[in-house]
Amino acid sequence: MTESAAISDRARAIAARVETFVRETVAPYESDPRCEAHGPTEDLSLELKELARQAGVLTPHILADGSHLTHAETALVLRKSGLSPLGPLACNTAAPDEGNMYLLGKAGSPEMCERFLKPLVEGKARSAFFMTEPAGENGAGSDPSMMRTTATQDGNHWVINGRKAFITGAEGAKVGIVMAKAEEGASMFLVDLPDPAIRIERVLDTIDSSMPGGHAVVAIDNLRVPADQMLGDPGEGFALAQIRLAPARLTHCMRWHGACTRAHEIATDYAVRRQAFGKPLIDHEGVGFQLADNLIDLKQSELMIDWCAGVLDTGALGTAESSMTKVAVSEALFRIADRCVQVMGGTGVTGDTIVEQVFREVRAFRIYDGPTEVHKWSLAKKIKRENRVD
Repeated sequence: MTESAAISDRARAIAARVETFVRETVAPYESDPRCEAHGPTEDLSLELKELARQAGVLTPHILADGSHLTHAETALVLRKSGLSPLGPLACNTAAPDEGNMYLLGKAGSPEMCERFLKPLVEGKARSAFFMTEPAGENGAGSDPSMMRTTATQDGNHWVINGRKAFITGAEGAKVGIVMAKAEEGASMFLVDLPDPAIRIERVLDTIDSSMPGGHAVVAIDNLRVPADQMLGDPGEGFALAQIRLAPARLTHCMRWHGACTRAHEIATDYAVRRQAFGKPLIDHEGVGFQLADNLIDLKQSELMIDWCAGVLDTGALGTAESSMTKVAVSEALFRIADRCVQVMGGTGVTGDTIVEQVFREVRAFRIYDGPTEVHKWSLAKKIKRENRVD
């Protein structure tokens, strides 16, 4: 299927409005002092979302009737939202909210959607996904089967106990999706936040700084959740996670592709204007070739994203395809960001532009949603299954 056939004029128009909004309205906020080490403040988040609401680009991938753009169309729109590190936050396309909205839209009951999904779509609430656990306690990480957080049924409630780590946006979130192990297996629970039984022990100092609330270590002590706030049935947690898994991996690729596109633009402008050794930097092959390599990596990443989006649009889970795409794109985007820093020399490692932030964000992306090594290991197991010698 060609791109023109896969993407509607409506989606192209949405993407164009998002790009204009991010470049003209959001980008000037990149030097706002409310962009703090643990992420943009709640005040800045709400201000940007209100601007997006006024511009008609808030949650642009979810239409007024509640339906979604296709994955291929979403790829175009989210790449545009990623042109600034603040763009996904402003447009309400950021992680973990985007993935949580997708999951609730697919698996939530009408009552759940009204109570938990609606405020997320409207940009009135943020959410957190409580799955990863402290490595020092041998808890769940890339291997979710190691989950130690427990859920025990008590009448018409479930009681949850455990500790979680790297919980993005927990501080300031109003909606939580908690993964815990019941007797039947891993299960998901919807909770209102804040809750006194969910205590943020600390917000970690991490290499990235684009996500409100940062990444927290959380203690869950005797959290009581009504039975009707379980998402799906007991033991269906991993199956539900599969619904969210591939699309969430892919939307990460989309957003950071936009960020690296912008970093490349900044580095190119620098190379054209900066003089050294009697000519512009762009005329030195060592610089020009790096920018040429950026174009190649950007295009290959775009094609991988669009290919995987097309697979998801057939209704397939796309587990292997999203693993391949996540590896290829995260590694390529890191190369792009690194080259942008290198081309800009000393300026590239300062906060004078977003290039150094994009470098930090994309380095973290190589770990988020499964590090490269885990995805390759998973793909190798698939190869072995398909080529087993009896």
